[in-house]
Amino acid sequence: MHRSIRAVTAAVMRSPVRHVVGPLVTPLDRWLFRASRGRLKLSAPMIPSLTLFTTGAKTGARRQVPLMCFPRDDGGWFVAGSNFGRERHPAWSANLLAHPDAEVHYRGRLTPVVARMLEPAEAERLWPVLERQWPHYRDYEITAHRDIRIFELQPAQAAADAG
Repeated sequence: MHRSIRAVTAAVMRSPVRHVVGPLVTPLDRWLFRASRGRLKLSAPMIPSLTLFTTGAKTGARRQVPLMCFPRDDGGWFVAGSNFGRERHPAWSANLLAHPDAEVHYRGRLTPVVARMLEPAEAERLWPVLERQWPHYRDYEITAHRDIRIFELQPAQAAADAG
């Protein structure tokens, strides 16, 4: 059931409708997260999603953005900066490039993470995994006319242990 809903939603969000719906989704999801004190996310019933807290690249202010995520078996996540197929990279991706230390709110837990943008070859190998969760996800690169940035979010403690 979820897979067919995802496929239909993915198709709609690749259509011109995304220009109307896309700009509404993030603010609505952000509001729902705040209003529910972190218990609800708009997309969570359909796809894995998290709230990412970053430090603004230019302002240094704390920023919050709801994102579809790709959970990893080791407790980390992948997130992709599709920005609904827009030509500009999402601001949160610039924030992570400037300040890779961030926090993830996922399933009721706040976890400090360290972000790392995948190298092109790593991203290429990951695309089939991402598209199993969100059909034709990579099509956003066509409409955006850019490579989509993909980040690995590793829990800070695991990153420290590995380093």
